[in-house]
Amino acid sequence: MEFDPKTPQYSTSDPSSFASISANDRWPVIITSAIDDLHRTVGAVSDEEKQKEGKGIIENLAKLKYELQHNRQLTPLDDDGERDIAEYNTELEERGNPSWHNVSWLYSECYLYRRIETFFSLSKYWKGYDVFARQKMSTFKSSRPAVLELATRYRELAHEAETSKSSESKSADEIEQAERLLFSEMCEICLWGNATDLSLLTSITYEDIQKLQGSKARKESQKNILVNDMDTAFDVMQKARKEKKNGERRVDIVLDNSGFELFVDLILAGYLLFTGLATEVVLHPKRLPWFVSDVTPRDFSDLLNSMVDPQAFYTADDGTGKTFPPLSDKEAADVKFLFNQWSGFHQDGKLIMRSHHFWTSPGGYWRMPHTAPDLFEDLKESELVLFKGDLNYRKLTNDSEWDPTTPFTTAIGPMGPKSGIRVLAFRTCKADVVVGLPAGEDERLRQLPDGGGSKSRKWAWSGKWAVVSFSDGKV
Repeated sequence: MEFDPKTPQYSTSDPSSFASISANDRWPVIITSAIDDLHRTVGAVSDEEKQKEGKGIIENLAKLKYELQHNRQLTPLDDDGERDIAEYNTELEERGNPSWHNVSWLYSECYLYRRIETFFSLSKYWKGYDVFARQKMSTFKSSRPAVLELATRYRELAHEAETSKSSESKSADEIEQAERLLFSEMCEICLWGNATDLSLLTSITYEDIQKLQGSKARKESQKNILVNDMDTAFDVMQKARKEKKNGERRVDIVLDNSGFELFVDLILAGYLLFTGLATEVVLHPKRLPWFVSDVTPRDFSDLLNSMVDPQAFYTADDGTGKTFPPLSDKEAADVKFLFNQWSGFHQDGKLIMRSHHFWTSPGGYWRMPHTAPDLFEDLKESELVLFKGDLNYRKLTNDSEWDPTTPFTTAIGPMGPKSGIRVLAFRTCKADVVVGLPAGEDERLRQLPDGGGSKSRKWAWSGKWAVVSFSDGKV
């Protein structure tokens, strides 16, 4: 905590904040969903000892839910041998052993998922079990229309990029302008892919998901990007490509959600590689199940495996008895094209998955230079580090109660100017913290229907609005 800014963090005790709604309404639903998932899995287990242990984990989850709903104190995490346990427990003591409804939102939400992990990591038979995995892949399957649309678009772009290398019909300016527009399109796809965050959409339907995805939805949402630094980010990458034409140009993506959002992150990564805007893309997943739908290394392999035979994946029974129409030959071929290209990039060392314990630590990224100096130094090697999603934005800004006109470069502290790291944060707003807005913008949005008025910043909770914020830490 010693490296955090002095600006107070959002707390679950504030009834006007989304922190309070999370603790009172969202988290009990998430724990219940985890209990239901494990109960379903335990019921299919024949080994008596494994079944008994699974039932014990269900009891631990139920106990956690009871403590949360009855505002009990957070208790020290049981030691599962990982290095972060001491960090969590030390901070818990420093915070005065708070109760669930009067504690930093950021710390308590991280603590929640880390505690759930201990139930499995300390077991004999259930190590590595992900209570959210079934949800993740089900949601990705429900994203079929948008997946097919993007697969077709991606294949067309890859073909155009290949043919344009030998084409002399366009001037350098025309090519750069076209690339700028395509970069913005890829970034917007990446941005709005975050609309299917499972930790927020706990009861979403197949039809709801289709409404949130696709080109029509993205175009309607362009006007809702309140801060848009995509052009600046493109300028930086274009400059690097010109100055380091034959050198390494790395881009890092600190991942957020799995399923469809990971799919669109790979769309962006593949685009950067086949256009030459990057020569290497490093993906940063979480090392354990996190915030329901965050990417783990297993989610990456699961997604690629689902694309090996898209026909089988998208037409298989989802357990509800619902039937799905077969893919056309072209649709199946488009998805397989993505699989073949991404697998090739991965095998060639151009698309790398690299996890780090820091991404599931309890605090914000202000601490990185001090508590994870190896990661901090590694990120300096990148031309651009993309931080995806709401949680990464909250951690960049320490989930603090900044005035919304505070510059993004100020709110991210040691990750900002002169850090040696170029930061680009993609975020659809699903939490109170927001910075970099023009004067008066927050007040205007608060006056909209369901904007919150003078009582709250409710407009920033729904994911309708977004920011794409850039900081050049190399200058």
